[in-house]
This record gives sequence, structure tokens and C-alpha cells, in this order.
Amino acid sequence: MTSEKFKYWRKRILFTTWITYALFYLGRVNMSIAIPGIIEEFGISKTAMGAVLTALFTMYAIGQFVNGQLGDKFGARKMISLGILLSAIVNIIFGFTNGILASMILLWGINGYVQSMGWAPTVKTIANWFPRKLRGRASGILGSSYIIGSAGSWALAGFLVGILGWRWAFWVPALIMIIGGIHCLIRLRNAPEEVGLPTIEEEENGIVEAEVKKDYHLGFLYTIKSVLTRKRIWAAAFALFGLNIIRYGFLSWAPTYLFEVQGATISSAAYKAMIIPIAGSLGAIYAGWMSDRVFKSKRAPMAMIMLLFLALFCFLYPGIPAGSWLLSLIFLAIIGFLTYGPHILIVASMPMDFGTRKAAASATGFIDGWGYIGAALTGVGTGFLIDHFGWNYAFYFWVLGALGAAVIMAVLWKYGPTKGEYH
Repeated sequence: MTSEKFKYWRKRILFTTWITYALFYLGRVNMSIAIPGIIEEFGISKTAMGAVLTALFTMYAIGQFVNGQLGDKFGARKMISLGILLSAIVNIIFGFTNGILASMILLWGINGYVQSMGWAPTVKTIANWFPRKLRGRASGILGSSYIIGSAGSWALAGFLVGILGWRWAFWVPALIMIIGGIHCLIRLRNAPEEVGLPTIEEEENGIVEAEVKKDYHLGFLYTIKSVLTRKRIWAAAFALFGLNIIRYGFLSWAPTYLFEVQGATISSAAYKAMIIPIAGSLGAIYAGWMSDRVFKSKRAPMAMIMLLFLALFCFLYPGIPAGSWLLSLIFLAIIGFLTYGPHILIVASMPMDFGTRKAAASATGFIDGWGYIGAALTGVGTGFLIDHFGWNYAFYFWVLGALGAAVIMAVLWKYGPTKGEYH
């Protein structure tokens, strides 16, 4: 009976977190589709629009450090629901900024902070519900949420921009996000003990009877110490810093590259760029499965191999002729596959492995926070490089990020999950 109840709840939790976090991306990467329209209407430079992107990434990084700690304290249900609802409100307001750069930077920065209320508590919930032997696969499936969410956001925003203009790329997604926030509040539960199931440690020890109780917090001193004193968490954080340079380089600028260099329309550029997250979802699932099955829950070997190939294909991509659409799409698919595989290992599996489930949100927030410092750098940095040196130098910048992450994964090659959930 207990095993059947666990099976039901694990499916429910994974589905609820999957759909909710996918919807977060409707109000985040929609900006990359709106950028060409904003630039065209108001004559804003790419460096200025890069500053808008950097505002989100900077505040997201700060928010991850804060909300990672709060996620361990308050749990996912309230924090995720509140975060997605606030992000929806900011997206609605953003559509009325009318090219005022200061307003765009301020609002997109606020959006970055409230968006950061989603991921760390989500990883915390998966750590609470899934034992170590299932986390690689669960993380891979969960990781496909934000990847498919990115594709869905680009598809929806591309459609809306094509027929109604760039403002609608913020307004319509916001309405969908509000529905998602209400659904999350109704369906999500933070831990097995909240529905009368044993904890995953008790389950592993054969305990089948339990009473309803809260997922207790071990204190901020414990969670902060767990993060700051573990070298492997620092290493994963710096690896994500490098990986997010290339990840958000493509997420933020690929539609503009296809529009300007490949000659696509804004809407068709959005549809073509969707191949990155679509292939990426397969990469995330594949990397999670391989790390569990082949590398015995060691994440770094799989991540390092994929990162090295990612750097190679990113380096080669700008050499594709403008008219070679099929070759371009194949390369973008490979890049997406190789980007999101290591990303999900670093940002979901490793925080659970290295931080334990009682500090999983804190470890996730810390690692992801450093990742978004890298994303902030690629926002304005890529815009500056394109404006002053051309697109090739942007790709060189992204390649360096991937190579740096690969080196760190080589250092972490032999490490697997931390022994003992609370130590």
C-alpha cells in the first residue's frame, strides 16, 4: 500500500513541478523573441538590450542566493506559486514600458528576482520525494521542463509577435502563468511526511507507517554551513558560471542571429531556434540516465564529455553559410542536446548529491546563483561584442565558457552522491 501511494505521489509531484517550472519560462525567455521588435521600434542598441537581459540575470543570481535558503525553510508550494504569480504581473506591466530603457531594466530586474523563487524550491521537493538511486532520472525529466518551456515560450512569443506585435509576447504568457500558479498551489506538497508517508530515509529502512507532519528545517546555520564549506558545491557553481555563458548566449541571442545573419523573419527565427531546447530536452534525459546507469550516479564524467563536444560545435557553427538551413538546424540541435545535458546534471543532480536533501534548495540556489552571474556577463557582454567586433567574437566568448566548465568537471570526475542524507 505504501509503495503504491509513493508511486502515485511521485508521479503527481513530478508532473506538477514539471508543468509549473515550464510555465516560468513563458515569462523569462520571451524577451529574446521581443528584442528584434523592440530594437526596430525604438532604435535601441544591442548593448542597451543586453543591459536589460543582464538586469534579469543579476537579480536572478541574487535571488537564488536568498531564495535557496528560504526554500529549505518554507518549502516549494508557497514560494513557487508566489514567484510565478508575481512574474506574471511584471510581464503584464513590461508591455507598457514603450521603449523607456530605465523602466525596462528595472522591471526585468524585478522579474529576475521573483523568477528565482522557482528552481531551488523545486529541486528541494524532488530531493524530498526521490531517493538517491532515482534522482538522476527524475532530474533529467524535470530538466526537460524548462527546456520545453523555453521552446514553448519561443513558439508562443514568435506567433504573437508575428500577428500582434512584441507587447503581446509579455501579456498572453502572463495569463497562462497565473493559471499555472493556482494549479501549483492546489496540487503540490513539499515532502512525503506532509501526506502521511514515511520520509525517503525511513522508506529505505523498511518503515511503512508514518503520521502527517511538516518537513522540518534544520536551521539556517546548518544550510549555510552545508553550502559554504563544501568544495564540490563551489566547483559546481563555477562550472555553471561557465556553462551559462554559452547557454544564455544561445537562448538570448540565437533568434537575433538567425534574423540578422541567416535572413529569417522574426517569427520564423523563433521557430527555427526552438530546435535548441527541443533537442536539449533529449540531452537532459539522456545525461541523467547515463549518469545513473553507466557512471553509477557520478555526474561529472557525463557532463565533461558533453561540454567538450559543445565547445567544438559552438566554435564551428558561425562558419555555416547563410543559406544552409538544414545544416544550421542540425548544428543547433546538437548544441541544444550538448548544452542541457550537463546543465541539468550541474543544476539539479549535483546540488542534491553534494548538499543532501535538507540543504538541497540552499545548494541549488548557490550553484544556480553563480550560474546566473555568468548569464549576466553574457547578456551585456555578448551585446557589446556584437556591436563592436561582430558575431564571431560572441561565439568565441561562449566557447570559452564551455571549456572552463569542462575543466572543472574533470576535477570532479570521481565524486558521487554524499554518503548519508544529513551529513
